[in-house]
Amino acid sequence: MTAVGGTRRGDAIGVVDYGMGNLRSVSKAMESLGFRTVVTGDPAALSACRGIVFPGVGAFRDCMGNVARQGLLPFLRDYLASGRPFLGICVGMQMLFAESEEFGRHEGIGFFPGKVVRFPADMPAPGGGSLKVPHMGWNDVAILSDHPVLQGIPSGTYFYFVHSYYAVPADPGVTGCRTTYGVPFAAAVGRGNRFAVQFHPEKSQAAGLRLLGNFGRLCASAA
Repeated sequence: MTAVGGTRRGDAIGVVDYGMGNLRSVSKAMESLGFRTVVTGDPAALSACRGIVFPGVGAFRDCMGNVARQGLLPFLRDYLASGRPFLGICVGMQMLFAESEEFGRHEGIGFFPGKVVRFPADMPAPGGGSLKVPHMGWNDVAILSDHPVLQGIPSGTYFYFVHSYYAVPADPGVTGCRTTYGVPFAAAVGRGNRFAVQFHPEKSQAAGLRLLGNFGRLCASAA
């Protein structure tokens, strides 16, 4: 396993530590599947990994603020541009877009053109009344892509979501999965070895472990 420039990559998958996110739960889920992980906010250590996972919990504004304060923004932009394996989770998916309207307009990493918007108010619930925001619970997803991270996961599989905002890609072709909660929205997006999901695979039982395992195998094959 030799990286560009002749430096040797380790066999670990990096979990980006920027002070927010389900870092340990993601790391433990990956390790339960036999993949070694390193939880770190050091760009050099992350660059030495086979691939990286970018989890997120909390508000877009706060997460992006932490990323910027820790000096990770240039690294993440360069890493995404390199085409190496990358998995974003929840707000870690949203931050890949150009901007979010959460607590005002805030700039994202900008890998995917598009924006992050709030669920509409007063979305009708199937049994009457209105759907609650945040969207919290299990939703089935329609698989729209043959991306390696989705291998062996059929359309209609349920994943666990917790969010009040969702991404609207400028290019619908990057949408890997779609689901509906009041409105249809992208549950996953991808381009090459870069993939991201709005749901939490580390909380999605067997299906989530399948997805994380697929990502681990993608890292191994791309190293």
